[in-house]
Amino acid sequence: MIRTLAAACLGLAALAPLAGPAAAQSDAQPSHCIAIADAAPGIEYLHKASWQAPVPRYSVRLHYITHASFLIRTEEGLNAVTDFTGYIGNTTMIPDVVTMNHAHSSHWTAHPDPAIPHVLQGWGEDFGTGIDHHVRIGDMTVRNVSTDIRSGFGNREESGNSIFVFETAGLCIVHLGHLHHEPNEQQYAALGRADVLMVPVDGGYTMPRGNMIEVVERLKAPIVIPMHWFSTYALEDFLDGVSEIWAVERVGGPTLEVSLADLPDRRTVMVLEPGWLTDAAADEAPATPSD
Repeated sequence: MIRTLAAACLGLAALAPLAGPAAAQSDAQPSHCIAIADAAPGIEYLHKASWQAPVPRYSVRLHYITHASFLIRTEEGLNAVTDFTGYIGNTTMIPDVVTMNHAHSSHWTAHPDPAIPHVLQGWGEDFGTGIDHHVRIGDMTVRNVSTDIRSGFGNREESGNSIFVFETAGLCIVHLGHLHHEPNEQQYAALGRADVLMVPVDGGYTMPRGNMIEVVERLKAPIVIPMHWFSTYALEDFLDGVSEIWAVERVGGPTLEVSLADLPDRRTVMVLEPGWLTDAAADEAPATPSD
């Protein structure tokens, strides 16, 4: 399943500068998720690996930590964590980038470690203003597209949630965050191509299953990773609802390696099992769905 051509596929200031090749560039890097880009050479597609191991060339490693938090690790060894809550496990690793959404405490922290070079919040300083990120760090670009979010008592906060896009190894990795509505045409255009899509599948706290399926279909992501499922019942209910239209593969652990050259031809739901990061061993401590 080798693709020869990729399809036509913003900011808080850094809390501290990164050294060497990981330094953030002041000029915005053009998005390869919106522009045309050449496909990377083919490599072997692997499913399981320790999160600490070197990432193969032209690949990215994804590790499902818990709830809506993922570790995205690049070939250069950069680490980004989505929906960062302040705790990712028994590890001394300091992420290079963390993103947050303020739907609930399980999606953000008011007190991120000051050693984290880039802390990107998905909402503006003033209610309903939104925020723009476009940060280049080494071999990764992180940007966002603002969407609305539910606030207290069922009200709506305009631009209170961010869909974060991570561009690395030629891949477009999209984390929908706490999305409560289908994006409009402008937001879809800003997102561009999605190769890997982290999708909340709770079916109620974010969006009903049918509406979320429409979002996935519109973004045309070859790989869909369920998140934000609270319980195995919610996860299995989602899988039952899509198994007739999409392929389903249970990875059997928290970690997945992906390359642009080996994306599946048929949309595939890759089911990852959450696991806290730990420095003690290659294995990861399991996380409970309610975290």
